[in-house]
Amino acid sequence: MLEIDRFELHSIVTGTIRLDGGAMFGVVPKVMWEKSCDVDDLNRILLATRTLLAINRSAGRVILVDTGCGSKWSPAESDRYGIKADPSAIPEALKSLGLSPDDVTDVVVTHLHFDHNGGLTYWYDEPDGPTRLHYPKAKHWIHRKQWEHAASPFAKDRASFLERDYRGLAESGLLEFFDGDPPPPLFPGLSWFVSHGHTPYQLHPIFGSGRDRLMFVGDMVPTVAHLRLLWVMAYDIRPLDTIAEKQALFRRCFDEGLMIALPHDPEVGGVSIDGAVERPIVARKLSL
Repeated sequence: MLEIDRFELHSIVTGTIRLDGGAMFGVVPKVMWEKSCDVDDLNRILLATRTLLAINRSAGRVILVDTGCGSKWSPAESDRYGIKADPSAIPEALKSLGLSPDDVTDVVVTHLHFDHNGGLTYWYDEPDGPTRLHYPKAKHWIHRKQWEHAASPFAKDRASFLERDYRGLAESGLLEFFDGDPPPPLFPGLSWFVSHGHTPYQLHPIFGSGRDRLMFVGDMVPTVAHLRLLWVMAYDIRPLDTIAEKQALFRRCFDEGLMIALPHDPEVGGVSIDGAVERPIVARKLSL
């Protein structure tokens, strides 16, 4: 656990997934990235799907940032992506802290790619049937323009959006939109950064108000290996924008002491960095 201001912060591994290593590292040759990854015989690297849990007990806030792949997968789909979901991960983490899914007050949806928010819903009757929200008492926050993009994605990223994950969210009465770049703070101690290189209007929460703050960096920096400035994904819509956004992020880390929580590293939930903007290195692995 990491404590910042009045927040207790925990990185929860909700499962693992395997995605093509070339896609995850773009133009970087395999001879370079394979040294830092678990690669299988199909050229897929092992990735965690992480949820950031933030608890402010004095304010009565229990916040989830992203919800993982979820469990709405056919055997063929699970095999294709090497998905091993753990539906009990978030409930068990909450239980260990004296909480339950019904205590979740807010779900922050960074973006609607299936590996980040397939866990918003579950099939309650049969596969490919109706879905229900995992957190029916929580407000679900997303940037309005990311929601609009998911409804009409580009040809390049269409496969990353699965309507079954969020089909029922709009009718639930629990969907809340942010506007602006960045949006105004949700409440004291929670502000935002917005990125566009990976997908339009990816929403990054920043917890804390003093020198010690933590940003969930989402797919700007999926793993520790992606701290290298030019190591960006082929999945990114605008990779040059991703590089510029990483530069801005790293400057803030050096100038403001900002720490980062990672979404996909199998071993590390978050880090503080040292070095230089053009060549950042891990200074400390966070106890998240």
